[in-house]
Amino acid sequence: MLEIDFFLDLAIIIISTKILGLITRRLEMPQVVGALIAGVILGPSLLDVVFETDFIHKMAELGVIALMFTAGLETDTDELKKSGKASLVIAVFGVLVPLAGGFLVSWLFADSPLAQLSKIELLQHIFIGVILTATSVSITVETLREMGKLKSATGTAILGAAVIDDIIGIVVYTLISSMADDSVSMGAVIVRILLFFAFAAIIGLIFYLVFKFLSNRYGKKRRIPIYGLVFALLLSYAAERFFGIADITGAYLAGLIISNVKQADYISSKFEVLSYMLLSPIFFASIGLRTHLTGLTPAIIAFAGVLLLVAMLTKVIGCGFGARLMGYNSRDSFRIGTGMISRGEVALILAGKGAAIGLMNQVLFAPLILVVVVTTLLTPVLLKVVYRERTTSENN
Repeated sequence: MLEIDFFLDLAIIIISTKILGLITRRLEMPQVVGALIAGVILGPSLLDVVFETDFIHKMAELGVIALMFTAGLETDTDELKKSGKASLVIAVFGVLVPLAGGFLVSWLFADSPLAQLSKIELLQHIFIGVILTATSVSITVETLREMGKLKSATGTAILGAAVIDDIIGIVVYTLISSMADDSVSMGAVIVRILLFFAFAAIIGLIFYLVFKFLSNRYGKKRRIPIYGLVFALLLSYAAERFFGIADITGAYLAGLIISNVKQADYISSKFEVLSYMLLSPIFFASIGLRTHLTGLTPAIIAFAGVLLLVAMLTKVIGCGFGARLMGYNSRDSFRIGTGMISRGEVALILAGKGAAIGLMNQVLFAPLILVVVVTTLLTPVLLKVVYRERTTSENN
């Protein structure tokens, strides 16, 4: 007999994430916060009415691919080229400093001598830092657009750096996850990464030319988004299956390649319907379902507070220092660092991926979700304060 309980689970997840998403939006908070809260409420921490079944797990995996593909589609490569070297330097420091900060916090709270750590324990501490490298630029973009500063020099630098540091973060995740397998050497991992990017460049160029032809020839036909989705799925599969690279890397690159064709906006709009209505709610709810608030101890709460503080300071310091190196003044450097504070979808994706392969303890989901939610809520407020201070000082 066909098990039909998943119909009920889907209905509960979709309506709950939507209602709470609308509530958080009315409170001028991102809807993703509502979706995460919905998962926590439905999961084992509170009501315990929805469970993370194999079906939900696989649908959440599709949600991950959808989010990363959409992120690639929405990447403005022209803006990325404009910021160029400055964004790259800012992004590098925006990855290295949070990576080190997250590692130190995790290691200090574990209270184990560094020399006595096993390989997997060391990788687990490093992985906390990997999660802190992510940046959610969507909240910053909306705030800068509202203030009319999106196309400013610092706005462009923030956009470029956010894209680059997510790419670097994904590559670092691939390295760490591959190292968790004792049969794999670091040299082999690096070779596979280089081979994959070479493969993606060749296949991407071929597909771009074909896709450009189809896009120009047929215009806004429903088949065009279907071709795009197929490409994203195939590149994700090839990344994981043949190169041992995280599938999210393939999905993001697929979106990035297609973002340069004429019908990119049309493809994105059609694809977002599938993501918005089904896949994204399931993914964000699944993160909440994995969160166990009942297991919070004073030590875990303290860990969450320190991790939140480190998550904010390391982005401001790291990205701000990179900006200073590239010639930005102190105020603009602080603005850039502030704009990079917000974590979001990529951080959640990495957390979910890491938990699946044993790189993160389930009890750490709650502190990490706290970091994502609070940094997402604070970034718009902090940006407005920074801009207001600058405007006031300039007027004086």
